[in-house]
Amino acid sequence: MEGTEGTLRIIIAGGGTGGHVVPALAIGRELRDKHAAAVHYIGTARGIESKLIPEAGFHLDLVRSGQLKNVSLLTRIHTALDVPLGILHCINLMRTFKPQVVVGVGGYASGPAMLAAVILRIPTVVYEPNAVPGMTNRYLGKWVSAAAVNFAQTTKYFRNAEVTGVPVREEIFNLPPRPADAPPRLLVTAGSNGALVFNETMPYIVARLLEVVPGLTIVHQAGVRRLDQTRAEFAASGADPARWSVEAFLTDMPQQYAAADLVLARSGSTVAELCAAGKPSLLVPFAAAADDHQRKNAEILAEAGAAVMLLQRDVTADTLFNALRDLLVDPFRRASMSAAARSLAKPGALEKIAAIVLREAKQQAKPKG
Repeated sequence: MEGTEGTLRIIIAGGGTGGHVVPALAIGRELRDKHAAAVHYIGTARGIESKLIPEAGFHLDLVRSGQLKNVSLLTRIHTALDVPLGILHCINLMRTFKPQVVVGVGGYASGPAMLAAVILRIPTVVYEPNAVPGMTNRYLGKWVSAAAVNFAQTTKYFRNAEVTGVPVREEIFNLPPRPADAPPRLLVTAGSNGALVFNETMPYIVARLLEVVPGLTIVHQAGVRRLDQTRAEFAASGADPARWSVEAFLTDMPQQYAAADLVLARSGSTVAELCAAGKPSLLVPFAAAADDHQRKNAEILAEAGAAVMLLQRDVTADTLFNALRDLLVDPFRRASMSAAARSLAKPGALEKIAAIVLREAKQQAKPKG
């Protein structure tokens, strides 16, 4: 990991889940491809960055780090012991690579890397997509140089925060309108493993939904682990198999959004895509999400009229059926929700985030004194 004189050098730190790694990769590509930056990543072996980042052609250094919240006392002790070692490791990496800016995207590796950068007085930029930051970003908020956030409500947690939005593929902003005579389509989606609450509840209501909503079709993303069981339960429901599909993954999300009239989803980073696509949604926040950030994300969309929120503790076959039915049979309400979702969309996020990083790099290059 060696620095290159005269080259813009950026470290992006963090990861764990797709919500961290996908935007981290998008930011890295933007800086590399449009600004000729040398971009290195810092992550952990336990996160999906260990696979996705090298596959994308980037250098990845691994540090030891783990959870401090919602885990056992033993795990917290191990993590606490790893933190100083992780910081020292990151300090050594940064002294070798000599980055002008360190970008933290959240996740296990973000804390040690950002603390190391603060200690070395390297400019730092936090990327925070959620309404309320996680523990690491809240702690670092007043120490970092700048922040790129998704919601105006989040700016209060950081120095020099700017509302940039979340990196979303350009084609999602430019979906063709749904034909007026198209039969309604429900899209059910969650993270790469699906959502257990959707997989367990939808088979009980699919036949009823198809009965009360003429022409309805359903695409349900179940995750690979629950694919066979969920498919079998859909089939056992007696619902017309020509009107539903259960898949492990949905790799063609722009096309899936384009074909959907309503989306049933969690409320992590997906909310930015829903707004970009202008799709009305029924959001069921993941109850165990760190700092309950998914509920807070969903509340912002619900308050704006872009979504309906149903807390996971309140999900039953009847409550989910009633909420979905009410939205699917009311095209005027969905049209209003769609307009509200689009009003929350923030195009050009990548360019804005890159501009913040470049600005901080220029500040670093200025002579001191």
